[in-house]
Amino acid sequence: MTLEDFGLGLRSQHFPEILGDDPISTDGVDWFQILSENFIDVGGPPMRSMMAVRERFPIVMHGVSMSIGSTDLLDMEYLQGLNALADKVQPVQISDHLCWTVAHGVNMHDLLPLPMTEETVDHVATRVRQVQDVLGRRFILENTSTYVTFEEDEMMEWEFISEICACADCDILLDVNNIYVSAFNHGFSADAYLAGIPKALVKQIHLAGHEHNGDHIIDTHDAPIPKDVLDLYVKAIQRLGHIPTMIERDANIPPFAELVRELQGVRSIAEGGQ
Repeated sequence: MTLEDFGLGLRSQHFPEILGDDPISTDGVDWFQILSENFIDVGGPPMRSMMAVRERFPIVMHGVSMSIGSTDLLDMEYLQGLNALADKVQPVQISDHLCWTVAHGVNMHDLLPLPMTEETVDHVATRVRQVQDVLGRRFILENTSTYVTFEEDEMMEWEFISEICACADCDILLDVNNIYVSAFNHGFSADAYLAGIPKALVKQIHLAGHEHNGDHIIDTHDAPIPKDVLDLYVKAIQRLGHIPTMIERDANIPPFAELVRELQGVRSIAEGGQ
């Protein structure tokens, strides 16, 4: 992927525009991200439509259920399903979040924070190496938005994710919106975060919207990208260079043409920020 690579999250309501005969409808979209869980052990029309998109565009796979930070054993059934999907799709990248979602076999369906300690670094890095052994592919970890911290924390978040990825020999998916949200919520410097991330490990960038509530921000992915997040994105690409970038929109999903226009705006910002 190069600077020209800008992507969108693939949503089923947009299949008609993406798979239609009008090439202008996807002008400026270079690749799509699928939510892995939507296609594991799935067939029928959803899989056929997704694979039809795959014939035209590169695909990246992004998950929300690996629970890489949990103390539960890794879900091997899930990993085998993920691996089978990857064999079929042949994605450019596979990613999930640096968090935990499962405890005692119960999925909380939320991306929950981890204590940022050396013990957690060793624990997560070991599990990432196991995941990469199962997948036979390099794995990418995404920073999440957080709303609480732990008294046990021994390092800042950018040190935490960087150390895990260095120990596990995996890469980073840098969500710029999540940096902005967490920096505001916890009072740290977003610029310091960017300065502390090893540029060689960052393989993808996410952009999204959020809900600003005055004294705290909730990561909602349900609105256009705010100006402050776009300004931070400019700093990110100035620091990190040419990184594939995508817009995530998970709720209040607008018409496809609206997302394409927003992505074209991000492309213009990226090209102007270099």
